[in-house]
Formats: sequence, structure tokens, C-alpha cells
Amino acid sequence: MPAYAIIGFGCAGYHALTAIRDVDTASRVDIYSEHKDSPYNPMLTTYYASNRLRYEGMFPFGSLEDISFTYKANIFPGTRITGLDAAARSITLADGTVRTYDGIVLATGARSFTPPIPNECPDACISMRTLDDARELKKRMEEGNISRAVVIGASMAGIKVVEVLHNNGIPTTLADMAPHIFPLAAYPATASRIQKELAAQNVTLKFGAGLKAIRRGTGTAAVVECTDGSLLPADLIGLCIGTRANTDLAAQAGLAIGRGITVSTSMETSGPGIYAAGDCCEGLNLQNGQPQIIGLWANAAYQGYTAGASMCGSSRTFGGNILHNITHFFGMDFIGFGDNRITGETLTYENREKGLFIEAVRQDGKIAGINILGSYRISGILKNHILGIIQNQQHHIAGLQRGVLKKEGLSEAFIRELEGGHYGN
Repeated sequence: MPAYAIIGFGCAGYHALTAIRDVDTASRVDIYSEHKDSPYNPMLTTYYASNRLRYEGMFPFGSLEDISFTYKANIFPGTRITGLDAAARSITLADGTVRTYDGIVLATGARSFTPPIPNECPDACISMRTLDDARELKKRMEEGNISRAVVIGASMAGIKVVEVLHNNGIPTTLADMAPHIFPLAAYPATASRIQKELAAQNVTLKFGAGLKAIRRGTGTAAVVECTDGSLLPADLIGLCIGTRANTDLAAQAGLAIGRGITVSTSMETSGPGIYAAGDCCEGLNLQNGQPQIIGLWANAAYQGYTAGASMCGSSRTFGGNILHNITHFFGMDFIGFGDNRITGETLTYENREKGLFIEAVRQDGKIAGINILGSYRISGILKNHILGIIQNQQHHIAGLQRGVLKKEGLSEAFIRELEGGHYGN
């Protein structure tokens, strides 16, 4: 009877498990996770920290006990893997135990990244990636000794931390080296609108100022020293600068690594029988054909399922994805599709009655990216439109989808612009 291991148990690990069971109901599956929680979505941690989501709501797939029973898997929570032998397909546990498998999926995820700067007040700092991070933020707000806060990193995670602090009455500054909010997803005009709305809600914004050091404070616990020389006093500092793939095991085993673990379309690494999925590995950016980490929940699910099925002998593959982000904050919905580094002709559209704003970039007559403020209901249609252009050279938006776009506030003229002017007057 085959035996498989999954190392790491988030979204990718869970979907690898479901795929294994869809292909093979009899194999032994061992799952190893350094944390003791059931799989959860990191983007929901701030909802829990702000009491907008009950603790049970963090776990979309149920408890570890339920998952273990449903999928007949052996789950080892709180267990650290210290070694991986790719040639032997064996792992070494922290206690020295060595176990060998027919196939292994690495789903080790990513961790928060903080640049190596002088930090005299580490106790004043938190990250926001894990459920433990959310527990810590929740605890500190309940203690009630935060007079002001600074969040470094104008990312999706950063703005959610700002929102939690703001909603608890804590004056907060959001700072970033970038020139505007969401630098990896938002176009300038969209970012400007978001920033205007945040300023109207009394959120202090500081761009073009990176993190230089964290010093001891006098009236506050700490002071953030920025690269422009400014000083920002704070009792709490949220570090939401970015993430790094957890590739230590793969590197120790000699597997090929770029910014993340290198994989094929079947999610197999350079080591036969060793697969990787989720935030620890690269995928294919369909817009430029280059390997890239696409750290999204849906992407992790696709990669995880592909890895599990492939490991069991299925011919399943995952061709890649485009960059996309969907988030809600301060009463706003932001959706971004495509690589915002691609330049071209900028198109904008606004329907004030519907509260809708769209900014898009068209290159060589083809839509390369879209930002949306105000209507998540059109997001699926416009994402599929970009994918259709990339994969099939299909510029036309079909009648039913066209009707939905019009109902949500888009004009026929702007829809034709999104089609690249390929379809008449």
C-alpha cells in the first residue's frame, strides 16, 4: 500500500489531501504541521482579531479531527520536520525519527519578512500572517495600552491591520517606501482615490518613506525612524512589509529554488516524487511566461490539488495564473487583475450613481490589467476576460456577461474599450 506525506497543512496541503483521496482511497497519508490549528485563510486573521469573525469561522474545512476522520489521514500537529532526503523520499522529525514515503508534498507556506534593521523594541512589534499573530494583536488591543500605532507596509495585510486599529479608536499611520498604496496591485489613479477616502476617514498616510530603524520611545513604547529622517512615535508597530517562501527544507535537500521552490506544471520539484504547492513554491505568470510566486488562496488550492493528484499517478496539470487581488477595507472593495508593471494606454471609467470606478491598461490593443473600486460582482467576468485574451486571443465579451456588466453600471462604449475596439461602433 502506498504511503504519502504532506508537510505543511494550510490551503495547499488540505487540497493535496482531497486530491489524494479522490485518486486513491486506500493509501496511507501522514500530514505534518508545525502549528496546532486546522487550515485557515491568513487573510481572515484580522477579522478574528477585530471580533468580526468568530474563532470557529477561521477554519473553512472543519477541525483537524473532522478532516482526519473524513479523509482517513494521520495528522501530526505541532510537529517540526528537520530534514528531507529527496533521493530517498524520507523525512526526519525533530526527535530524530526517519520516515520514508512513496511521495511527498511540500506545502510549507510563507512567513512574514522584516528587513535586517536596528530594532531596540521588538516587543512593540507584531506581524500579521498567522493565527498566532492575530491572537497577539487581539490581546494587545484588549489590554488597552496603545495610544498610537504605526503600520509599515501599504499591502493588503497592512491596510487590514490599520482598519482593525482604527476601528478600535487608535490613531494609526500607514507608511511605505512605495509612492502609493498597494504598489504591487493598484494603478496610480485608483490608488489616489483609495488614499483620498482613507484620509477622509482620518487615516494618516506616509509614502516614499521606508523603515530605517525602530528606537526606544519616551512618550510611547517605540519610535519608527524612517528613511526620510522623520520619526513616528508608536506603542504598537505592525510590520506588514512582505513575505518570504519557506524553502529551508527544499534547499537542504538540494531541490531547485528561485524565489520559491521550482515546480513543473504537475507541481513536481526537481526531485522525482517530491512535489510542492502554495506559497512556498513558484507558479507560472501567464502574462509574461515567467515563474513567479502567486501567493493567493485560490492559487494554493489549485496547486495543492494538482500536486496531490499528480503524486498518485494522475495526469493532472496546472498551467498557471494571473496576479489578482480582492479585498474589502474601510467600506471599500478593491479588485486588481493582471501585472500592474505592464505599461500601455490607460483607460478609466466612472459611474458615480453606482459608486463604480475602473482603471485599466491596454497594451497593443489588449487589456493587460484592471483595477476596480466598488463592485466585486463584475470581478469574475473581467478576470475571465483577461484570461481569455491571454490563452485564446478571445477579445469578445459574451452576451450574458455583457448584460451583467451593464447592469452593474458599465456603459456599452467602455465595454468595447475593454474589448480593444475589436467589435465595431
